[in-house]
Amino acid sequence: MKLLAAVVLVAGLAGVAAWGGEAFAGDEHTGTCVFEKLTGQDYKFCRGDLEVFYPELGDVGCTYIPKCNQYRKRISKEWRSPKIAYPQADKGTDLRAGKLKGHVLTDYGRPTPPSQSGYHRYQFRLYEQPAHEAISLSPEEEASLGSWPMERFVEQFRLGSPVASTQFLTQHHSD
Repeated sequence: MKLLAAVVLVAGLAGVAAWGGEAFAGDEHTGTCVFEKLTGQDYKFCRGDLEVFYPELGDVGCTYIPKCNQYRKRISKEWRSPKIAYPQADKGTDLRAGKLKGHVLTDYGRPTPPSQSGYHRYQFRLYEQPAHEAISLSPEEEASLGSWPMERFVEQFRLGSPVASTQFLTQHHSD
């Protein structure tokens, strides 16, 4: 499959993940962190090897963001947008190297789950853009800061199923 152009959509879903344990094994005081991979339905969402890199964490795709080393706080308050890469893209493409080009539909918004609300999913989906199809948001969608209905958007531009998708789960840094 040749990717002509791609659209990456990020959605902080209000739905709380059903998971009762802690998202890391290690000692918060010694700086030891072990990232736990997602399981079950959350794991099934991750397909196609889409990579989401934060410089201090590496690829966070299909993981829980641990509380240790203040990662949850830093991802919500300090760090810039992650680098997105799709290693299966055609050789020589910018997307393969994690250099996205194109028109930004909505600016990156840091994950900011409310306190005491549990884990929230932050999803990344890669779609193949139909040839010669201009993709844009309506004025209402632009004003909504990314809270527009993605299903309608995907249908409107005939994007079909994602080529690849991944997500990470995090909760408020004080929880």
